[in-house]
Amino acid sequence: MGQSPTFVRWRVFVILAMASFVAYFLRSDISIAAPVMMLDLGLSEIEWGWVIAAFTTSYAILQFPGGIFGDKVGPRKALAIIASLWSIAMLLTVLIPDPAVASGAMILGSLMAARFLVGIVQAPIFPVLNTTISRWFPVGGWALPTGLSSTGLTLGFAAAAPIMAWLVAEFGWRTAFTMVAPLGFVVSALWWWYARDDPAEHPSINEAEVELIKAERTGPVMTPINPPGWVRILKNRNIILLTASYFCSNFVFYSTFSWFYYYAVTVREFDTATASYVTSTQWIAGAAGAALGGWLCDHLVRKFGLQWGSRWPIIIGQTGCVVFLLIGAFHDNAMVAVSFLALCFFFQQITEGSYWSTSIAIGNQLAGAAGGVLNTGANAMGILNALLVPWIALTFGWQIAVASGAVFSILALVLLMFVRADEPINLD
Repeated sequence: MGQSPTFVRWRVFVILAMASFVAYFLRSDISIAAPVMMLDLGLSEIEWGWVIAAFTTSYAILQFPGGIFGDKVGPRKALAIIASLWSIAMLLTVLIPDPAVASGAMILGSLMAARFLVGIVQAPIFPVLNTTISRWFPVGGWALPTGLSSTGLTLGFAAAAPIMAWLVAEFGWRTAFTMVAPLGFVVSALWWWYARDDPAEHPSINEAEVELIKAERTGPVMTPINPPGWVRILKNRNIILLTASYFCSNFVFYSTFSWFYYYAVTVREFDTATASYVTSTQWIAGAAGAALGGWLCDHLVRKFGLQWGSRWPIIIGQTGCVVFLLIGAFHDNAMVAVSFLALCFFFQQITEGSYWSTSIAIGNQLAGAAGGVLNTGANAMGILNALLVPWIALTFGWQIAVASGAVFSILALVLLMFVRADEPINLD
């Protein structure tokens, strides 16, 4: 009887999911603290939009370099470094001056600079995750772990909503941020202790699991990185179309991430405790959607191949997103409305595993760089969303601001239909 494969890849993934959880817990703290911080620091909705845009700008700009960084130094070292920097950046945010000692311009500039720094150090996380999954999981088995990594990030926000709302109410936002900042150091230490860049180098893995991981690959698990390979990523038609589709898909994601808690409190008039739990429920729904979408994509890829197997979860997700977003935007009952918006986010997250596993399939052995380009598009939308949503809300009202995401979901679906997941980049 042959040797059964070990499950080291899934233990490595558990730490990856923990990193995803902590990354989003730390980056989302400011969204939960927004109403208190805006009042405390004297910032308007438009100014707060600039604060959000500062983070998404640096986060978007550093995606592709972050992917190259992860591919070049290896995911073990890359994630250990950036997770430590998450904690440091969080602590620097606490040092923002208050109106008693600084002008409004200085406060806004300082907070934007702090969030810009947070974006820089958070940017490589998902490209590095892409590289790790491409190295540690077999062909046709990428969507579930990428989907579950999205589950980790959504659970991070789900946990942050009630926890941070309580901490901010009890201790103030500065103390609350200081209390949770060390989480990045914990992730860094745990990842450095257990992770390896090459599965074959892990002391606990057996030969059967290494062979499982290597099966059906077009080349070795690891390959030297060269600049011409990066250029091919940037010029690849399928990567560009996939990125454009993901750019549009993330309008709904960033509306949820940046504005939902604020919208629940100020527009739908929930008290802060109810708003925190409503927000948490929405992100739990997203976590379930990401897990389901990842499993569904891998199942359909095995049944129908990469081309249509990776498309169907996105077709289902974007269609559901449009339907439930429009109902939620225009329903008069506040609780019914946010329930439908939670369903909308559930369907939006169904698409995550398909997008990221498609970038791995196309990117081949440059999966980190491919994921970096993909997430550059996603977070370019974060910049646009941060500036566009408050403008639409001010000009046309919050109903239209929320409903406008349906247009982007439809565009995401149309663009996706031109992507060929079964055409990997040739690196010869």
